[in-house]
Amino acid sequence: MTVLQMRNRLKTEVREFFKLAVPLASAQLAQSATGFADTVMMGRMGADVLAAGGLAAIVFMSIMTTASGIVMGVSPLIAEAFGAGQKTRIQQVARQGLWLSIIVSIPMMIITGHLDSWMSHTGQTATTVKLANTYLDIMLWGLFPAVGFAALRATVSALSQARPVMFIVVTGTAFNVVWNYILGFGKFGFPQMGLAGLALASVLSLWGMFLAMALYLLINPRLKNYRIFQEMHRVRPQILRELVWVGVPIGLFTGLETGFFMVMMFWMGTLGTEALAAHQIVFQTILVVFMVPLGISFATTVRVGQWFGRRDFTGIQQATWVSTGTSTIFMLGISIVFCLFPKQVIGIYLDVQNPDNAAIISLALPLLIIAAIAQVLDGFQKAVYGSLQGLQDTQVPMLLNVFGYWGVGLSVGYGLGFYLGMGSVGLWIGQSVAIAVVAGLFLWRLRNAIARRKLNLPAAIDRSL
Repeated sequence: MTVLQMRNRLKTEVREFFKLAVPLASAQLAQSATGFADTVMMGRMGADVLAAGGLAAIVFMSIMTTASGIVMGVSPLIAEAFGAGQKTRIQQVARQGLWLSIIVSIPMMIITGHLDSWMSHTGQTATTVKLANTYLDIMLWGLFPAVGFAALRATVSALSQARPVMFIVVTGTAFNVVWNYILGFGKFGFPQMGLAGLALASVLSLWGMFLAMALYLLINPRLKNYRIFQEMHRVRPQILRELVWVGVPIGLFTGLETGFFMVMMFWMGTLGTEALAAHQIVFQTILVVFMVPLGISFATTVRVGQWFGRRDFTGIQQATWVSTGTSTIFMLGISIVFCLFPKQVIGIYLDVQNPDNAAIISLALPLLIIAAIAQVLDGFQKAVYGSLQGLQDTQVPMLLNVFGYWGVGLSVGYGLGFYLGMGSVGLWIGQSVAIAVVAGLFLWRLRNAIARRKLNLPAAIDRSL
């Protein structure tokens, strides 16, 4: 392949990648605006509500993202089938993805409804547990539509039809934010429901987005030919096993990663309400920004999966370069902003001129600087992980995740935070070390995965040779 051909292919890859990445990243960013708006509103309801609501939100997010991750095996399998031109395979995987959504959601709903006793044994105050339980008892009814939406989103994205995802999520988020305000604070004649109002608005939004995505699959000229919702009564155990084989490690990976941050939040809670509130402010800020590399990661999975279906390893490598470069550059720019204007960022949530907030602000400022530095590597590792998913390499990355976050991260964070008395700063340094370790391990794994798949395929079908 000549240099000119390589350059033209790279330009094409950049164009196709951004056609997917922009709407998917925009959708993730819009969806995270709900949590951002919730946090701002919780802050206006008082420090107790902010601490309890933030705790409940990350607990629910841990459960929801784990369940949604399990069905995300739909994305690489359909992307590969799309690249290989296998229409029947696409139909079957999409249908079984919806069945898997139901199978996964039911036990997760039961778990969510019985978390109050568990939270009581983690050192949280009675007020925090009571308020958090109020939120979770309502949010559990949004689990199935959230997981089902993830399966449908993975389907349309793998078919290179990502733009509707953005419009549906933006509309659902706007609805959520408006009704959060109305129900949370009792506006326009509605009762003031506090945290319960925020949860109810979120559940209604999740159902709306799921139904809107299903409707789009039924009426879009390009997608309705796949007849995803026909023969839904047919359960295909073989395909379900494939989805579980690829998706369960993704779900466990996501759950373990989120669970790691949840453990950190529980440890923050033992340091006091101010430390927990400061942590929630910084964590929510990073979470909003992180939605961009997460959307980039989804696009990477699709592009790498499609090239993998064609057995084109040059395409796989170029898709990886484009995604990692884009994610890293974006996160670097955001980090610079956070380092230059930390107080202005914190001022979004709290009145920085109010003396009552001084303790929270003094705790949040150093945490934001640490997080700003670490998020550059976090964006890089998420893009690399998207490539690994596209190659359907999910089992070993899950184990690397356990080692990096739960082995290294928790050990360093606990040691610095409690044994050396660094408190919340020590815990955040532990998080940052974990991110750096995982980023390095994933890069090593990706290079090995690409080399191994090249060796396992005949040279005749490897278009990069």
